[in-house]
Amino acid sequence: MDNEERKVDAEAREREFRGVEARPRNWLVPVILLSLREWNSYGYELMERAAAFGFEAMNPGTLYRTLRQMEKEGIVESTWETSRGGPARRMYTITDAGRAYLDFWAKSLEQYQKTMDNFFRMYTGRPPRPESDDEK
Repeated sequence: MDNEERKVDAEAREREFRGVEARPRNWLVPVILLSLREWNSYGYELMERAAAFGFEAMNPGTLYRTLRQMEKEGIVESTWETSRGGPARRMYTITDAGRAYLDFWAKSLEQYQKTMDNFFRMYTGRPPRPESDDEK
C-alpha cells in the first residue's frame, strides 16, 4: 500500500469513527443536575448550559424528555413560574435524591478520569501511574 492509499484509507476510517460517542452514557443527567445544583433553572437555560459539556446541537425534545424522566425518578422537581411577565414556564430544582445521584456520578467520574488518564499516558508512550492504596 503506497502513501496515497494509506491516506485515503485513514480518511475513510476517520469518517467512519466520527460518530463514536466519547462521553459516558447518560451524560446529560449529571450535567443537568450539576447546573441545577448551582441554581434553579428552566429548560432553555439548561440547554444553553449543557452546550459547555458537548451538547451544542441538542434537540430540545431530548432535554425535555430527560427532565420529565428525572422528575419521575425524583431527582428533580419543577414548578410553574409566571412572575416574569412572559408566558409561564417550568422552573426546575434539584432534590436531595438528585444531590445524592450527582455525588455518585462524581465519584464514578473520578474513577473514569483515572482510567482515561492511564489510557492517554499509554497512548502517548508514557507508563501508566501505579495505583496507590488510597485509590483502590
